[in-house]
Amino acid sequence: MTKVLVVAEHLDGKLNASTAKTVSAAAALNPEAIDIVVLAADPAAIAAEAAQIAGVAKVLAVANPANEHALAQVLGPQIAELAKGYSHVFGPSTTFGKDLMPVVAALLGVAQVSDLMAVDGPHTFKRPIYAGNAIISVEAPADRTVVATVRTASWPEAAKGGNAAVETVSTNAALPGHTRYVGLAAGKSDRPDLQSAKRVVSGGRGVGSAENFKVIYALADKLGAAVGASRAAVDAGYVPSDLQVGQTGKIIAPELYIAVGISGAIQHLTGIKDAGTIVAINKDGEAPIFEIADIGLVGDLFHLLSELENAL
Repeated sequence: MTKVLVVAEHLDGKLNASTAKTVSAAAALNPEAIDIVVLAADPAAIAAEAAQIAGVAKVLAVANPANEHALAQVLGPQIAELAKGYSHVFGPSTTFGKDLMPVVAALLGVAQVSDLMAVDGPHTFKRPIYAGNAIISVEAPADRTVVATVRTASWPEAAKGGNAAVETVSTNAALPGHTRYVGLAAGKSDRPDLQSAKRVVSGGRGVGSAENFKVIYALADKLGAAVGASRAAVDAGYVPSDLQVGQTGKIIAPELYIAVGISGAIQHLTGIKDAGTIVAINKDGEAPIFEIADIGLVGDLFHLLSELENAL
Protein backbone atom coordinates (compact mmCIF):
# COMPACT_ATOMS: atom_id res chain seq x y z
CA MET A 1 0.00 0.00 0.00
CA THR A 2 1.43 3.36 -1.08
CA LYS A 3 0.45 6.30 1.10
CA VAL A 4 2.38 9.56 0.97
CA LEU A 5 2.70 12.15 3.70
CA VAL A 6 3.78 15.55 2.32
CA VAL A 7 5.28 18.03 4.78
CA ALA A 8 3.94 21.52 4.09
CA GLU A 9 6.32 24.46 3.91
CA HIS A 10 4.85 27.78 4.98
CA LEU A 11 5.90 31.20 6.20
CA ASP A 12 3.96 34.09 7.72
CA GLY A 13 0.70 32.14 7.52
CA LYS A 14 0.99 31.38 3.79
CA LEU A 15 1.68 28.10 2.04
CA ASN A 16 4.84 28.00 -0.06
CA ALA A 17 4.50 26.93 -3.70
CA SER A 18 7.04 24.18 -3.01
CA THR A 19 4.29 22.23 -1.25
CA ALA A 20 2.18 21.94 -4.41
CA LYS A 21 5.27 20.85 -6.36
CA THR A 22 5.99 18.17 -3.77
CA VAL A 23 2.40 16.94 -4.17
CA SER A 24 3.07 16.57 -7.94
CA ALA A 25 6.03 14.33 -7.16
CA ALA A 26 3.91 12.30 -4.75
CA ALA A 27 1.20 11.91 -7.38
CA ALA A 28 3.76 10.35 -9.75
CA LEU A 29 3.77 7.32 -7.44
CA ASN A 30 0.07 6.71 -8.19
CA PRO A 31 -0.52 6.25 -4.47
CA GLU A 32 -3.72 5.27 -2.74
CA ALA A 33 -3.67 8.55 -0.85
CA ILE A 34 -1.68 11.77 -0.50
CA ASP A 35 -1.99 13.56 2.83
CA ILE A 36 -0.39 16.88 3.83
CA VAL A 37 0.77 17.68 7.33
CA VAL A 38 0.82 21.31 8.48
CA LEU A 39 2.71 22.05 11.69
CA ALA A 40 2.23 25.53 13.13
CA ALA A 41 1.14 27.38 16.25
CA ASP A 42 -2.18 28.03 14.50
CA PRO A 43 -2.37 25.90 11.32
CA ALA A 44 -6.04 26.57 10.42
CA ALA A 45 -5.54 29.06 7.55
CA ILE A 46 -2.55 27.21 6.11
CA ALA A 47 -4.36 23.86 6.32
CA ALA A 48 -7.36 25.35 4.50
CA GLU A 49 -5.05 26.53 1.72
CA ALA A 50 -3.37 23.11 1.52
CA ALA A 51 -6.78 21.43 1.28
CA GLN A 52 -7.36 23.20 -2.05
CA ILE A 53 -4.48 21.37 -3.75
CA ALA A 54 -5.84 18.82 -6.21
CA GLY A 55 -5.15 15.19 -5.43
CA VAL A 56 -4.85 15.64 -1.67
CA ALA A 57 -7.02 13.28 0.37
CA LYS A 58 -6.57 14.78 3.83
CA VAL A 59 -4.74 17.59 5.62
CA LEU A 60 -3.40 16.92 9.10
CA ALA A 61 -3.25 20.11 11.17
CA VAL A 62 -0.88 19.97 14.13
CA ALA A 63 -1.29 22.94 16.45
CA ASN A 64 1.46 23.50 19.01
CA PRO A 65 3.02 26.73 20.30
CA ALA A 66 6.41 25.05 19.80
CA ASN A 67 5.69 24.93 16.04
CA GLU A 68 5.52 28.70 15.68
CA HIS A 69 8.97 28.68 14.08
CA ALA A 70 10.26 26.01 11.70
CA LEU A 71 12.92 24.30 13.80
CA ALA A 72 13.92 20.93 12.37
CA GLN A 73 14.69 19.46 15.79
CA VAL A 74 11.18 20.36 17.01
CA LEU A 75 9.20 19.45 13.89
CA GLY A 76 11.16 16.26 13.15
CA PRO A 77 9.97 14.10 16.07
CA GLN A 78 6.33 15.05 15.41
CA ILE A 79 6.58 14.15 11.72
CA ALA A 80 8.38 10.89 12.51
CA GLU A 81 5.52 9.89 14.82
CA LEU A 82 2.87 10.83 12.24
CA ALA A 83 4.78 8.89 9.55
CA LYS A 84 3.52 5.60 11.00
CA GLY A 85 1.10 4.16 8.48
CA TYR A 86 2.70 5.96 5.54
CA SER A 87 5.01 4.32 3.02
CA HIS A 88 6.56 7.63 1.89
CA VAL A 89 7.30 10.97 3.53
CA PHE A 90 8.14 13.78 1.09
CA GLY A 91 9.35 17.32 1.73
CA PRO A 92 10.61 20.01 -0.66
CA SER A 93 14.32 20.27 -1.41
CA THR A 94 14.37 23.88 -0.24
CA THR A 95 16.27 25.36 2.68
CA PHE A 96 13.34 24.29 4.87
CA GLY A 97 13.28 20.71 3.57
CA LYS A 98 17.04 20.23 3.49
CA ASP A 99 17.15 21.18 7.16
CA LEU A 100 14.14 19.14 8.27
CA MET A 101 13.95 15.92 6.26
CA PRO A 102 17.35 14.47 7.31
CA VAL A 103 16.14 14.74 10.91
CA VAL A 104 12.98 12.81 10.01
CA ALA A 105 15.02 10.17 8.15
CA ALA A 106 17.41 9.76 11.08
CA LEU A 107 14.55 9.35 13.56
CA LEU A 108 12.98 6.69 11.32
CA GLY A 109 16.35 4.97 10.86
CA VAL A 110 16.40 5.21 7.07
CA ALA A 111 18.65 6.77 4.45
CA GLN A 112 17.16 9.82 2.76
CA VAL A 113 16.64 10.10 -1.00
CA SER A 114 17.72 13.64 -1.89
CA ASP A 115 16.66 15.89 -4.78
CA LEU A 116 14.13 13.46 -6.24
CA MET A 117 13.55 14.59 -9.84
CA ALA A 118 11.74 11.60 -11.40
CA VAL A 119 9.80 8.58 -10.23
CA ASP A 120 10.48 5.23 -11.91
CA GLY A 121 8.60 3.10 -9.39
CA PRO A 122 7.39 3.01 -5.80
CA HIS A 123 10.97 2.72 -4.53
CA THR A 124 13.04 3.73 -7.56
CA PHE A 125 13.86 7.35 -8.27
CA LYS A 126 16.18 9.56 -10.28
CA ARG A 127 18.26 12.38 -8.86
CA PRO A 128 21.03 14.61 -10.24
CA ILE A 129 24.70 14.26 -9.26
CA TYR A 130 27.93 16.02 -10.29
CA ALA A 131 26.28 19.45 -10.46
CA GLY A 132 23.50 18.06 -12.63
CA ASN A 133 25.86 16.66 -15.27
CA ALA A 134 24.70 13.11 -14.58
CA ILE A 135 21.46 11.52 -13.44
CA ILE A 136 21.57 8.52 -11.13
CA SER A 137 18.89 5.96 -10.31
CA VAL A 138 18.37 5.33 -6.60
CA GLU A 139 16.51 2.31 -5.21
CA ALA A 140 15.21 2.57 -1.66
CA PRO A 141 14.50 -0.55 0.46
CA ALA A 142 10.96 -1.75 -0.18
CA ASP A 143 10.42 -2.72 3.46
CA ARG A 144 11.28 0.69 4.94
CA THR A 145 9.62 4.11 4.93
CA VAL A 146 10.93 6.24 2.07
CA VAL A 147 11.97 9.72 3.20
CA ALA A 148 12.81 12.06 0.33
CA THR A 149 13.34 15.67 -0.59
CA VAL A 150 11.77 16.71 -3.89
CA ARG A 151 13.73 18.82 -6.38
CA THR A 152 11.05 21.45 -6.85
CA ALA A 153 12.63 22.78 -10.06
CA SER A 154 11.78 19.45 -11.73
CA TRP A 155 8.07 19.38 -10.87
CA PRO A 156 5.11 21.64 -11.73
CA GLU A 157 2.77 22.94 -9.09
CA ALA A 158 -0.20 20.64 -8.56
CA ALA A 159 -3.43 22.27 -9.67
CA LYS A 160 -5.91 23.83 -7.28
CA GLY A 161 -9.56 22.94 -6.99
CA GLY A 162 -9.26 20.24 -4.35
CA ASN A 163 -11.49 19.99 -1.31
CA ALA A 164 -9.63 17.77 1.13
CA ALA A 165 -10.82 17.21 4.67
CA VAL A 166 -8.87 18.97 7.40
CA GLU A 167 -8.26 16.87 10.49
CA THR A 168 -6.86 18.27 13.72
CA VAL A 169 -4.31 15.89 15.19
CA SER A 170 -1.78 15.90 18.02
CA THR A 171 1.33 13.90 18.78
CA ASN A 172 2.97 12.60 21.94
CA ALA A 173 6.46 13.10 20.57
CA ALA A 174 9.00 14.31 23.10
CA LEU A 175 10.30 17.67 21.92
CA PRO A 176 13.94 18.51 22.65
CA GLY A 177 14.86 21.47 24.81
CA HIS A 178 18.40 21.90 23.52
CA THR A 179 17.28 23.79 20.40
CA ARG A 180 15.32 27.00 20.64
CA TYR A 181 14.36 29.87 18.37
CA VAL A 182 16.39 33.03 18.92
CA GLY A 183 15.63 35.14 15.87
CA LEU A 184 15.52 35.28 12.10
CA ALA A 185 17.87 37.47 10.11
CA ALA A 186 16.52 37.83 6.60
CA GLY A 187 16.51 40.45 3.90
CA LYS A 188 13.20 42.23 3.44
CA SER A 189 11.94 42.69 -0.10
CA ASP A 190 8.70 43.52 -1.85
CA ARG A 191 9.84 41.47 -4.84
CA PRO A 192 8.72 37.85 -5.41
CA ASP A 193 10.51 35.04 -3.59
CA LEU A 194 13.49 33.88 -5.67
CA GLN A 195 12.76 30.15 -5.37
CA SER A 196 9.12 30.38 -6.43
CA ALA A 197 9.12 33.40 -8.78
CA LYS A 198 7.83 32.99 -12.34
CA ARG A 199 10.34 35.56 -13.61
CA VAL A 200 13.90 36.14 -12.44
CA VAL A 201 16.52 38.71 -13.46
CA SER A 202 20.06 37.81 -12.37
CA GLY A 203 23.27 39.80 -12.50
CA GLY A 204 26.85 38.58 -12.62
CA ARG A 205 30.39 39.86 -12.31
CA GLY A 206 29.89 41.80 -15.54
CA VAL A 207 27.55 44.22 -13.75
CA GLY A 208 30.68 45.64 -12.19
CA SER A 209 29.69 46.83 -8.72
CA ALA A 210 27.03 46.91 -6.04
CA GLU A 211 26.10 50.40 -7.21
CA ASN A 212 25.65 49.21 -10.79
CA PHE A 213 23.36 46.41 -9.60
CA LYS A 214 20.56 48.97 -9.44
CA VAL A 215 20.00 48.35 -13.18
CA ILE A 216 19.17 44.71 -12.36
CA TYR A 217 16.69 45.78 -9.68
CA ALA A 218 15.12 48.31 -12.05
CA LEU A 219 14.51 45.73 -14.80
CA ALA A 220 13.20 43.22 -12.28
CA ASP A 221 10.72 45.79 -10.97
CA LYS A 222 9.53 46.50 -14.51
CA LEU A 223 8.88 42.79 -15.02
CA GLY A 224 7.55 42.04 -11.55
CA ALA A 225 10.46 39.63 -11.21
CA ALA A 226 12.67 38.33 -8.44
CA VAL A 227 16.36 39.24 -8.38
CA GLY A 228 19.17 36.68 -8.47
CA ALA A 229 22.92 36.68 -8.86
CA SER A 230 25.84 34.51 -9.82
CA ARG A 231 28.31 33.31 -7.22
CA ALA A 232 30.92 35.68 -8.68
CA ALA A 233 28.63 38.65 -7.99
CA VAL A 234 27.97 37.44 -4.45
CA ASP A 235 31.67 36.80 -3.75
CA ALA A 236 32.48 40.29 -5.07
CA GLY A 237 30.06 41.76 -2.53
CA TYR A 238 27.58 43.18 -5.04
CA VAL A 239 24.60 41.47 -3.38
CA PRO A 240 23.90 39.26 -0.33
CA SER A 241 24.32 35.50 -0.53
CA ASP A 242 20.58 34.76 -0.32
CA LEU A 243 20.30 35.90 -3.95
CA GLN A 244 22.82 33.37 -5.24
CA VAL A 245 21.60 31.04 -7.98
CA GLY A 246 23.46 27.84 -8.82
CA GLN A 247 24.89 24.65 -7.42
CA THR A 248 25.90 26.30 -4.14
CA GLY A 249 22.92 28.64 -4.16
CA LYS A 250 19.28 28.23 -5.12
CA ILE A 251 18.03 25.80 -7.78
CA ILE A 252 15.18 27.54 -9.59
CA ALA A 253 12.82 26.92 -12.51
CA PRO A 254 11.13 30.20 -13.47
CA GLU A 255 9.17 30.62 -16.68
CA LEU A 256 11.57 33.42 -17.68
CA TYR A 257 15.22 33.77 -16.61
CA ILE A 258 17.27 36.78 -17.70
CA ALA A 259 21.03 36.43 -17.11
CA VAL A 260 22.82 39.78 -17.27
CA GLY A 261 26.61 39.89 -17.32
CA ILE A 262 26.83 36.21 -16.37
CA SER A 263 29.38 34.11 -18.28
CA GLY A 264 27.67 30.81 -17.51
CA ALA A 265 29.91 28.65 -15.33
CA ILE A 266 28.61 25.10 -15.01
CA GLN A 267 27.81 25.70 -11.35
CA HIS A 268 25.46 28.52 -12.32
CA LEU A 269 23.87 26.62 -15.20
CA THR A 270 23.00 23.83 -12.76
CA GLY A 271 20.70 26.22 -10.96
CA ILE A 272 18.73 27.31 -14.05
CA LYS A 273 18.64 24.28 -16.35
CA ASP A 274 14.90 23.79 -15.79
CA ALA A 275 13.95 27.40 -16.59
CA GLY A 276 11.35 27.84 -19.33
CA THR A 277 12.97 30.59 -21.41
CA ILE A 278 16.54 31.76 -20.80
CA VAL A 279 17.66 35.17 -22.05
CA ALA A 280 21.38 36.00 -21.91
CA ILE A 281 22.84 39.51 -22.12
CA ASN A 282 26.63 39.64 -22.33
CA LYS A 283 29.27 41.62 -24.22
CA ASP A 284 31.22 38.39 -24.89
CA GLY A 285 29.55 36.55 -27.73
CA GLU A 286 31.55 33.42 -26.87
CA ALA A 287 30.32 33.22 -23.26
CA PRO A 288 29.11 29.70 -22.32
CA ILE A 289 25.72 31.10 -21.26
CA PHE A 290 24.81 31.52 -24.94
CA GLU A 291 25.05 27.76 -25.49
CA ILE A 292 21.92 27.18 -23.40
CA ALA A 293 20.15 30.53 -23.89
CA ASP A 294 16.95 30.61 -25.94
CA ILE A 295 17.54 34.29 -26.71
CA GLY A 296 20.94 35.99 -26.70
CA LEU A 297 21.81 39.68 -26.81
CA VAL A 298 25.46 40.55 -27.38
CA GLY A 299 26.50 44.02 -26.33
CA ASP A 300 26.97 46.44 -23.46
CA LEU A 301 24.54 45.42 -20.76
CA PHE A 302 23.88 48.97 -19.55
CA HIS A 303 22.89 50.10 -23.06
CA LEU A 304 20.78 47.01 -23.72
CA LEU A 305 19.00 47.16 -20.34
CA SER A 306 18.18 50.82 -20.91
CA GLU A 307 16.63 49.94 -24.27
CA LEU A 308 14.68 47.05 -22.72
CA GLU A 309 13.33 49.26 -19.96
CA ASN A 310 12.21 51.89 -22.48
CA ALA A 311 10.50 49.20 -24.58
CA LEU A 312 8.73 47.86 -21.51
